[in-house]
Amino acid sequence: TYGSFRLRRVEQMKVSYQWLQEFVDFGSLDVDVQGLAEALTRMGLAVEEVIELGDDSVLDLEVTTNRPDCLNHLGVAREISAQFRIPLGLPDFSSPEQVNESDSLATQVTIENPDLCPRYAAGILSGIKVAESPDWLKKRLEALGQRPINNIVDATNYVLLEIGHPLHAFDYEKLEEHRIVVRTARSGESLTTLDGIERQLDPSMLVICDARRPVALAGIMGGEESEISETTHAILLESAYFDPASVRRTAKTLGIHSEAAFRFERGADPEIPVKALNRTCRLIQEIAGGVLEGSVVDEFPRSQSKEPVQLRQERIEALIGVSMDAEFITQTLSHLEFGVSEGEKNRWQVQVPGFR
Repeated sequence: TYGSFRLRRVEQMKVSYQWLQEFVDFGSLDVDVQGLAEALTRMGLAVEEVIELGDDSVLDLEVTTNRPDCLNHLGVAREISAQFRIPLGLPDFSSPEQVNESDSLATQVTIENPDLCPRYAAGILSGIKVAESPDWLKKRLEALGQRPINNIVDATNYVLLEIGHPLHAFDYEKLEEHRIVVRTARSGESLTTLDGIERQLDPSMLVICDARRPVALAGIMGGEESEISETTHAILLESAYFDPASVRRTAKTLGIHSEAAFRFERGADPEIPVKALNRTCRLIQEIAGGVLEGSVVDEFPRSQSKEPVQLRQERIEALIGVSMDAEFITQTLSHLEFGVSEGEKNRWQVQVPGFR
């Protein structure tokens, strides 16, 4: 959730060896944690340190700024899958099964600045019980240096570390008219963020508002007035895509460093908001109960189809300086979840995934 993490100026990512095995099966490989560390380093994800923690090991990776897709367990597992030619498993991104079709609780999302927020998805979960997270979840967060807060906030943080997409949960009843408006701040507006600091806003800053006032700094940190508490029984869960330059500018101006901003300012995946929201809803239902109220709202005002990239084998070999087999190229791209279709000999049409 916005602002719940400590400052990280270095491009680093801690990953759990056990957690990685939920996406790639090392059982068929003769690779222990040290062997994996060496392989990741050769692949460009330098392992600075391996820390033994009980029955698990934590690998401290150095990730270059052009690889935000590797700032999560699924992204690292994807690289391992391609390196060792083993299948990649995915989390359950399907819509939650428990849905109240009566739409007794609803919301309306308005995006006033689609250039700064091209996509905003929201779902409402009612009947939740805010409490401590189960031990297995707290253990995973703590192993990676994160402080458990409560089962709702911990679920959003877990999914961020799992698939790399930041989410935020608002107390639904604390949102005026239960609405969401994404706009730039107005002159004279302020917001007290989750760290208890009152922030003076200016019209260059993108904020998440209800019908009356700002309730969060978009992609950076939530507001104190709408935070989750023990009395919360319904939440509005946000999963959006924000313009990297806008997030970077606002975070720098206000001197805020959060894991959400760390990822959004490097480029998140504009194709994953609904999947991430579904995944988080399912996890919250597992550990806090609750029912999804109606359908997920997905405001995507400027959805665009992407043109495939024309890829030539001779160009690959000219750039890399190594001869490559055409089948090796196709298999590697497929393992990295690029869509590949063959055209003329040694030429491909490649669909680039949103996380790249």
